[in-house]
Amino acid sequence: MSSYFRPSVCPHDCPSVCALNVEITAERRIGRLRGAAQPYTDGVICAKVARYAERSNHPQRLTLPLLRVGAKGSGQFAPIGWDEALDLLAGRLQQAIDRHGPETVWPYHYAGTMGFVQRGAIRRLGHLAGWSRQRETFCVALSDAGWLAGVGAKRGVDPREMLESELIVIWGGNPVHTQVNFMHWVQKARRERDVPLVVIDPYRTATAAKADLHLALKPGTDGALACALMHVLLAENLVDRSYLARLSDFSPAVEAHLASRTPAWAAEITGLSVEEITRFARLYGSTGRSYLRLGYGFTRQRNGSAAMHAVSCLPVLTGAWQHRGGGALYSNGGLYGLDTRLLYGLDASPPPARQLDMGRLGAVLAGDRRDIGDGPPVSAMLIQSTNPAVVAPDSRRVRQGLLREDLFVCVHEQFMTETAQLADLVLPATTFVEHDDLYQASGHSFLQASRALVPALGECRSNHDFIGQLAKRLGIEHPAFALSEWQVVDSVLRASGKPGADELLAAGWLDCAQPFEQAHFLDGFGHPDGRFRFVPDWAQRGEGHAAMPAFPDHQAVIDTPTAAQPFRLVAAPARHFLNTTFTETASSRDGEGRPTVLIHRDTCARLGIAEGDVVRLGNAQGSVALHARPVAGLQPETVVVESQWPNAAFIEGIGINALVSAEPGWPAAGVAYHDTAVWLERVG
Repeated sequence: MSSYFRPSVCPHDCPSVCALNVEITAERRIGRLRGAAQPYTDGVICAKVARYAERSNHPQRLTLPLLRVGAKGSGQFAPIGWDEALDLLAGRLQQAIDRHGPETVWPYHYAGTMGFVQRGAIRRLGHLAGWSRQRETFCVALSDAGWLAGVGAKRGVDPREMLESELIVIWGGNPVHTQVNFMHWVQKARRERDVPLVVIDPYRTATAAKADLHLALKPGTDGALACALMHVLLAENLVDRSYLARLSDFSPAVEAHLASRTPAWAAEITGLSVEEITRFARLYGSTGRSYLRLGYGFTRQRNGSAAMHAVSCLPVLTGAWQHRGGGALYSNGGLYGLDTRLLYGLDASPPPARQLDMGRLGAVLAGDRRDIGDGPPVSAMLIQSTNPAVVAPDSRRVRQGLLREDLFVCVHEQFMTETAQLADLVLPATTFVEHDDLYQASGHSFLQASRALVPALGECRSNHDFIGQLAKRLGIEHPAFALSEWQVVDSVLRASGKPGADELLAAGWLDCAQPFEQAHFLDGFGHPDGRFRFVPDWAQRGEGHAAMPAFPDHQAVIDTPTAAQPFRLVAAPARHFLNTTFTETASSRDGEGRPTVLIHRDTCARLGIAEGDVVRLGNAQGSVALHARPVAGLQPETVVVESQWPNAAFIEGIGINALVSAEPGWPAAGVAYHDTAVWLERVG
């Protein structure tokens, strides 16, 4: 039998959620992957997913349940059967519950798959069992709060409208590395209409290198830049006052506040020149069809929510939302209207339980009362679809916590990650081509579903199947546990007023895009009165609202450089990895080379650092050794480490998140991955 292609959907933590065509070989494994003709994917996928067969068919895939037989963290495991593993797991969970109560169990999970069915199973079990719930703070907690504070709804302008834009601004993102489909549409607009591109980012990313104008500001100063831009727009009458009066709460008080936020004030904070700020303000203000793409990167600061809010004010001030190709996109996650009550077990009135911050994992496992409250210690964890030993902040403390002798840890994974190496029980998981699921996207408007294409490798089981079998052993019942994955997909779709699973699969996708007037908020923004909020009600966005600025502003709460720690660290994404996914594959590792810190050439010259030298970055949490690369296109006090390399890939076996603090941002918590002051020295 010859090979053939079948449709699928990329499951990874990326706004693109690409439609795929996957080759099925004669051996019933996957081969080549191509982008499908879905209108947003448009036949384009990233290089790492195009090589997914290397990962799915990898000889180091986990294929059998494994029980730890050596000391914790030794990596010594022996195979056991699934029934024995499930009995052991259920027994250890029940022992912990009998001793401390159900909140002693913490199901810890995240976006290793973006599929609703596979992500929803563990959350459903935790809800129904009364286990500690998870506050999801790795990615969008800060950015969501900032966007919603002003706009009031989590949606924006379709990227395909960039073909009608007159200016494209990418603020705080690097889509050449992290969202190739968006860049595909940018390049289309530039080829067809020579649309200028502006990139605002602390360093010269691959995206910034393609821009007509790159503003390399200091990390954590985006709110100051946005306010200075608004100052110029107002001072030079580049605003649409009739639009402001109709669809916002803009007032003389807001205008008086922005009158003090001059380019000179912002230049002192951002490191940009007055001329750079003024030039961009005039370009933006004189272009009606300006498309603003807001990334997550600039919000991963303690002031990230305030910065997002300030930047989101810009297209309101100019009235860019009124035009095709104008306005902004942060996320379309609120567009789809899916009813997830069945999926998460919220239709069964689950018992109340405390909520633990996933970004504070080290502190939680250390028993910090600020985190666990008056409840019991966490003595059992079920970890799925994430690798916190690498990706969680304050990683030294995380490792110490996971190695607690009185903590039982079960990890359900595709590879022996560093988190799995610290576990007591490791169970093999399917990849996306081996199970069914339902997907929505943040970067476009298409709802998609996919079926398993090949048999599960070895004894791998999907998240949904594994969790259902565990629920049965724990005596926890819910209709969704008795359904197949495809039946869950169908139930969620029909409860949401969408076509059923088979109909969606046959159609390929469902475009949930809104008509122009709604997509551009011309019928009102997402607040009850339909007005954009220049003066947000931060109390609606989190318990830390008292720390938030009343008006759009620079919130001076970042980890400020000092004489002892004069540099600011940005721990940015890499092109060939996606968080820690793809770090297992040789082609991705070869593409990245080795863990490297990017340092301004002038700083290197001053400190006597040459290409390839070993340097050390450090702060109060510890230090990390890695190789240096002198570069241009960033501020002299900014240093950048791209990617989530495994800890073991670093010179001393400890990765960059050892330096990242777990202290959250305001108002709704959120990990400040790019908000770190460090010292830097040459080692050799």
